[in-house]
Amino acid sequence: MSNKIAELEKRHQEALEAGGAERIEKHHQAGKLTARERIDHLLDPGSFVEMDTFVTHRCTEFGIDKQKPYGDGVVTGYGKIEGRIVFVFAQDFTVFGGSLGEAYAKKICKVMDHAMKVGAPMIGLNDSGGARIQEGVVSLAGYADIFQRNVMSSGVIPQISAILGPCAGGAVYSPVMTDFILMAKKTSHMFITGPDVIKAVTHEEVSKEDLGGAVTHNSKSGVAHFLANNDQDCLDQIRKLLSYLPANNMEDAPHKETGDRWDRREAALDTLIPDNANKPYDMKKLIDLVVDPSSFLEVHAHYAKNILVGFARIGGQSIGIVANQPAVLAGCLDIDASVKAGRFVRFCDAFNIPIVTFVDVPGFLPGTAQEWGGIIRHGAKLLYAYCEATVPKVTVITRKAYGGAYDVMSSKHVRGDVNFAYPSAEIAVMGPDGAVNIIFRNQLAGAKDAAKEKDRLVEDYRKAFASPYKAAELGYIDEIIFPRDTRPRIIQSLEMLKNKRDKNPPKKHGNIPL
Repeated sequence: MSNKIAELEKRHQEALEAGGAERIEKHHQAGKLTARERIDHLLDPGSFVEMDTFVTHRCTEFGIDKQKPYGDGVVTGYGKIEGRIVFVFAQDFTVFGGSLGEAYAKKICKVMDHAMKVGAPMIGLNDSGGARIQEGVVSLAGYADIFQRNVMSSGVIPQISAILGPCAGGAVYSPVMTDFILMAKKTSHMFITGPDVIKAVTHEEVSKEDLGGAVTHNSKSGVAHFLANNDQDCLDQIRKLLSYLPANNMEDAPHKETGDRWDRREAALDTLIPDNANKPYDMKKLIDLVVDPSSFLEVHAHYAKNILVGFARIGGQSIGIVANQPAVLAGCLDIDASVKAGRFVRFCDAFNIPIVTFVDVPGFLPGTAQEWGGIIRHGAKLLYAYCEATVPKVTVITRKAYGGAYDVMSSKHVRGDVNFAYPSAEIAVMGPDGAVNIIFRNQLAGAKDAAKEKDRLVEDYRKAFASPYKAAELGYIDEIIFPRDTRPRIIQSLEMLKNKRDKNPPKKHGNIPL
């Protein structure tokens, strides 16, 4: 028996050093952790249980059969994060450049299947050179098998992808179909075709970093949701993100008591919003004053900054927040903001996370670039998401809510459950200035002092149509609240909505305007 145990220990050691000391050292010199080091950093200490440790490839082409490292270039298994079960795979770049083959893909598919069976989050740590050329179409089939599981898992279990090295060609489509993508500065890259191919085909010259680096995908393309400084920071961010999420779509997010009083009233909110309706302010400050201390985790922080989305806790409960940002583009909705917020709303709805919306929106961004880019279609994605969502929805209009953008931002008419407004709210078809220019065009043209007459008409319009009281009279606003009472009002509303039941008509699925 002792001989058998010794043999098992030897094989385990070979699996641990599958890439070889030289390649591991080179990996470290590049500022990257190995696959196993990443798993150890991500999971609770001692909780990782590896699966398929001794799997090897079955390829006999191009002499690759002479190398059969244990694990075949990917480490798979399960463990715990803050005591909750998660499944994980970590691609090992030190073995065949992390390239994917048949056995490799089957290992990933196995843990994905287990995650679905038990209802636990799936985390992928990507660091791969792509499909294993020596295995030909079998590698492509392996990717497709993974893609299919990504789609079947979508909306059932949280799927999180960390890009911690290269991710190119067809390999990018698995991460992009997961819920959240994290990338590390300088070491992470994603692209369909690399710089060399682009130069050959389009004659454009671009660096790997500018084409598909972490900063590019966080700020320009919106492909990535979180930007990390390095591997360790990325893995820490995954742990934090998971703390806001349920294990699956049949559970609620974990409750975390923060010690903050539910009835805390914040006097600073009464003076945060400027009297001048055209003066910007930072919506993040408002959010931070309302939610539990330091609990706001912004998603897509570097992309479409005119809208804020993210998770927070209020009274210990996990919530999703969508908020216009008047400090950027006056908080207008544009193509990128609509897509960003629409996708976030749908994630929250899929995983039973209540949505709190803060509204200060003057409308949709005008211009030919927006119209030709399809703002009608893209703006409808956000509208569709709110209309479709059945989770508790609480809305606070802090200032402007003009035109169609008022409807879109979780209004009472798209099944907003509880809709509040501050006394500073202006709810109307358009801003007073624009409305007066249209309605009283002839009157202004004939006035002796057009500027004075316009000021009078603007003030009359604001009182008659742009105040929150008209909407409150019609029942479109449930209550006009003092800003200082925002936190307790939201918590009371969410408590009331805890057992909310809402249904959509039976159907295979809707046809969101993609």
